[in-house]
Amino acid sequence: MRIAVNTRLLLTGKLEGIGWFTYQTLQKIVLAHPEHEFIFLFDRPYDETFIFAANVTPVVVHPQARHPVLFYLWFEWSVPYILRKYKADLFLSTDGYASLSTKVPTCLVIHDLAFEHYPEHYVTSHRLYWRHYSPLFARAAKRIATVSTFSKEDIHKRYGVPLNNIDVVYNGAHDEYVPLSYEQKQEVKAEYTDGCEYFVFAGAIHPRKNILNLLKAFVAFKKHQRTNMKLVIVGRPAWKYDEVEKMKAEMPFKDDVKWVGYLNIDKLSKVMGAAYALVYASLFEGFGIPILEAFQCGVPAIVSNTSSMPEVAGNAALLCDPTDPGDIAEKMHELYKDEALRARLIANAPAQVQKFNWDASATRLWDCMMKAAGK
Repeated sequence: MRIAVNTRLLLTGKLEGIGWFTYQTLQKIVLAHPEHEFIFLFDRPYDETFIFAANVTPVVVHPQARHPVLFYLWFEWSVPYILRKYKADLFLSTDGYASLSTKVPTCLVIHDLAFEHYPEHYVTSHRLYWRHYSPLFARAAKRIATVSTFSKEDIHKRYGVPLNNIDVVYNGAHDEYVPLSYEQKQEVKAEYTDGCEYFVFAGAIHPRKNILNLLKAFVAFKKHQRTNMKLVIVGRPAWKYDEVEKMKAEMPFKDDVKWVGYLNIDKLSKVMGAAYALVYASLFEGFGIPILEAFQCGVPAIVSNTSSMPEVAGNAALLCDPTDPGDIAEKMHELYKDEALRARLIANAPAQVQKFNWDASATRLWDCMMKAAGK
């Protein structure tokens, strides 16, 4: 069987949520199924490290698809041409985009419908494209995979896709995320926070990630607690960054907030592993991989009580109202003052981690692909 795959988000040094899902599942699927040929469709020159085995044929498909007009050209003109040229039996798209101009069966991965819940957080051109085409993509796909039970229900309710046509394929966390020794933690803290304990946030700096309320909560926490605790924010600026920049410059305790930008996984796993706790007060997530990454490191978490996050967190995290900086601050205070609580959350994490791993994810995605192909 020839399986064409949308791999345009496999970008060196820029792998984030969807990119990591694509990387981790495809690597395992390709190696587990040498009897099949995989055609990886890139929209720019690719890194050879993404060509996982001899049964992968990389193809650069123009134009680079980074704008709605170019999305349309790529998926409705270029991709159908390549599917015909390589006589593909199945098209796997891992980023929520599909083609309405091909009869090749499509297995579509939809991670979340955040743009439906918080349309104001997105650039108008992208939002209009997604809100028009996403329902059409979902209904045209032979089968859909999504990363949480919450997202499965959301897709069903909003787009009318039958529940029995949607498979849950959870995310996992990279093996690099492991508990650190005391000495390793001290080295990381010396590098990033002058030796002080810190809360950490990891993710793109985007309105949906709720950075403004996180900063307000940290200020409230610092005003209440006389402590050297820092806040480390890991991630690249994304959309609508101006408000964050303004608060970053004007907020009290601004010197206690460390902005480290995007970090590769070798560094990010260390920063996560040395943290006192993860604070992940996102407004909406289809999954929330950083929660799982923290758990694998033996780091407790404060996470939002919305969307998929309680499903991922289980009983290994404190839940907060992301719309209320006071509640986020109260959870930070509670975790800081109660070592028994912190120890209990850490002890609960391994059982929660066992529910999510990339090997299981790859198997579930493969099963979904085979259903889409009618196998």
